[in-house]
Amino acid sequence: MITYADKDFTKEEVYNLLLPFVREWLIQQYGDLTPVQRKTIPLVKEGKNVLVSSPTGTGKTLAVFLGIIDNLYRFYLTHGTLPEGVYVVYVSPLRALNNDMRKNLIEPIKGIREIARLQGVELPEIEVAVRTSDTPANEKQRMVRKPPHILITTPESLAIALNAPKFREKLRNMQVVIIDEIHELASSKRGSHLSLSIERLENITGKSIQRVGLSATISPLEEVASFLVGYKDDGTLRDCVIVDARFDKKLDIKVLMPVEDLIHSSAEELNEAIYNQLLKVIKRHKTTLIFTNTRSATERVVFKLKKTMEKSRILDIDDIEAHHSSLSRDVRLDIENKLKNGLLKAVVSSTSLELGIDIGYIDVVVLLSSPKSVTRLLQRVGRAGHHIREVSKGRIIVVDRDDLVECTVLAKLALERKIDRIRIPKNPLDVLAQHIVGLSLEKKWSVEEAFRLVKRSYSFHSLPLEDFLSVLKYLAGELGDFYEYQRVYSKIWLDEKEGVFGRKKTSRMIYYQNIGVIPDESKAHVFTTEGKYVGDLEEGFVEYLAPGDLFVLGGRVYEYLGSKGFKVKVRPADGLRPTVPSWFSEMLPLAYDSSLEVGKFRRLVSDWIDMWDKEKVVEEIMKNYYLTKSAAETIYEYVKLQKAYTKAPVPSDKTVLIEVYDEPDRRNVIVHSLFGRRANDALSRIYAYYVGKKLGVNVKLTVTDNGFMISIPGHPVLNWAGIFAELPTDPENIYADLVKVLRKTELIKRRFRHVAVRSFMLLRKYRDSEKSLSKLQVNAEELLKAVEEIENFPVLKETYREILMDYMHLDEAIEILEKIRSGEIGVVEIGPLDVPSPFAHSIVVHGYSDVVLMEDMRKLLRRLHEKVLEKLHDYS
Repeated sequence: MITYADKDFTKEEVYNLLLPFVREWLIQQYGDLTPVQRKTIPLVKEGKNVLVSSPTGTGKTLAVFLGIIDNLYRFYLTHGTLPEGVYVVYVSPLRALNNDMRKNLIEPIKGIREIARLQGVELPEIEVAVRTSDTPANEKQRMVRKPPHILITTPESLAIALNAPKFREKLRNMQVVIIDEIHELASSKRGSHLSLSIERLENITGKSIQRVGLSATISPLEEVASFLVGYKDDGTLRDCVIVDARFDKKLDIKVLMPVEDLIHSSAEELNEAIYNQLLKVIKRHKTTLIFTNTRSATERVVFKLKKTMEKSRILDIDDIEAHHSSLSRDVRLDIENKLKNGLLKAVVSSTSLELGIDIGYIDVVVLLSSPKSVTRLLQRVGRAGHHIREVSKGRIIVVDRDDLVECTVLAKLALERKIDRIRIPKNPLDVLAQHIVGLSLEKKWSVEEAFRLVKRSYSFHSLPLEDFLSVLKYLAGELGDFYEYQRVYSKIWLDEKEGVFGRKKTSRMIYYQNIGVIPDESKAHVFTTEGKYVGDLEEGFVEYLAPGDLFVLGGRVYEYLGSKGFKVKVRPADGLRPTVPSWFSEMLPLAYDSSLEVGKFRRLVSDWIDMWDKEKVVEEIMKNYYLTKSAAETIYEYVKLQKAYTKAPVPSDKTVLIEVYDEPDRRNVIVHSLFGRRANDALSRIYAYYVGKKLGVNVKLTVTDNGFMISIPGHPVLNWAGIFAELPTDPENIYADLVKVLRKTELIKRRFRHVAVRSFMLLRKYRDSEKSLSKLQVNAEELLKAVEEIENFPVLKETYREILMDYMHLDEAIEILEKIRSGEIGVVEIGPLDVPSPFAHSIVVHGYSDVVLMEDMRKLLRRLHEKVLEKLHDYS
């Protein structure tokens, strides 16, 4: 049963629960308790399962560990010794966090022992150790001889520890598991992997273990709590108490428009204004943390800021650094230490500093462009004002009108604490395959007993028995006859008659060397048909390509022809416009819930324009959305222009607007669907599939957060709005259609490799040899051909599930189609137009431009805007 912590203990009540020397240390160090600490410490001490959700700097980690340290010393005072073996397993998604945590634990333990000594009590040291892939072998051996009381680890290292025969014995007395940054783990396969490890851990101890989850701002808390605790054998959820202190910190968030006129300012003017604004903020504050949305943007911003600083001589160029996951560990640690010691004026990061690494005091966070979700906005801004009594100050700098509208909505939602819902992957079969091999290394299992254990995990609670059996048969080499000639060997033995399975001799090494769910990414090498090497593309970008797509590389346009492994074939297409922008794969997608709110905002402003004059509308936007006058006027003009030009309802959460925009040689059908890129990805592919089937042609597709565009040769006529009524809404049919669409894409080839590697079908490492990614990709493509005829083959089935449910959001697309079918969402068609409407400009530019050519992009936006004004002038 999931409940909320409603009792607010007084400071004195909590102090009375603690041993005198623990209490004294706490008073000396902090003097007072934060609200989250007052609620959490009693629950931890009682042994309850607890999910604590609160912003960075509210003291939640200390609250949990103080309760545990107090319990450990209480045990010592009663029994004369500390518990044997590992008492607490603390799991964090980042290795860097583990080093932080060691420091944060050793200090309190040392301080408490010193105070106890002064009070006449000699306490033993509580041992703390870190076990990750960076931990040297001799340290791991020392842990077997003398296990730490508190073990700090990552999900991957925990899975290995479970199968280290000597070390797993040291886990038998374990009492508590703590998952830090649970919001980060739950939404990915790393979380699914960890949830099964915890069930296996509990199985080793033979008793219920206390589970504690630490989370930043997240929603819905009940689902995250369910993920933390999982299910009992009778199918009911284990108990969990939620400490909801998400909104204890004060926020100061503002949206900044760097120029008065977002349309007519050139790229150069806009860039200069952005950097001037950044420098102004940096000068006014001690330490500024700047977030971009991509690694490449991080490097670009640091380079430009250093250049500007050099020119103006305002600041020293060593005062600013870049921090992202592509930098070496040593470089990252050096930057983190400089931050903690207050030696940097500014740090620019993509996502690597979003998590709770202790980075010292930050007084302001600046976001360049939309963070694409309220949760991410709160998480990033929460890094400022590290203490609970300090205000978290955030500034968002916008770059165009769509960005302005989006950031205005996200800032308002953040201040109102309306956050996006988390998505937890369900029944990932590749993760299951790894754990079945792990289980087989422990002992001989009955199928029934193993299935019962797996279903205790929240991530696998709805797993059908046939899928479980299918994974067992696949691992035992009993699905199809491709195994031998593809050199895929069984990892377990399975006796179906007896209903038992166990390990094969070689499996232990395979498990140790290939465990984990984070895919290896690499660059693909691009060659022309003549064999000339022209450069590299990110693998994530290649996933988007289909034969015939045009993209920019090294300032030239190429047509994508196909690929084998990591070798991409192209032909030059000089003079043609790109159809896929090269930065598209790096873009963060706008969350579904936030997208609907953007649609609501557009509808609201449209209604205000119908009711009031300009002055009143601008005043209302300023008052309700905390904007400057020029920002509110920009939004007013943008919506007003759209209404005047189209004479149609503004596309919103209640209206899908389809506009037909013609060019001399092609027809573009622009679908304004404000549902976020993940849902639009699924929606656009199914829509394009039906259009292509009707017309018998291949269609080009451009997908954005606010809609999608299909481009068709010639000017065919169809009832474009009517197609929505024909699309299937039942999951089985739509799933089957999308499987047909995906089978021809790069996406399936690359994702199949990821899933095959996770499922131990393809081995990255075996004994002393390691396969190159290129070789793995070639092997994956051959395997894909071999297994696609086998019905419900688990590795292929999981590949489609991952793409359609985790990468795209098919369930959201189905929800939209059902609402269209029921009339809750209307579909309106306009055109053909020879100039696209204002709201369509960014979609068109996404399809035709490249961010490397920022000036071209802004020129195109400006030209389209001017054409709209000319048309309106002609009409009047």
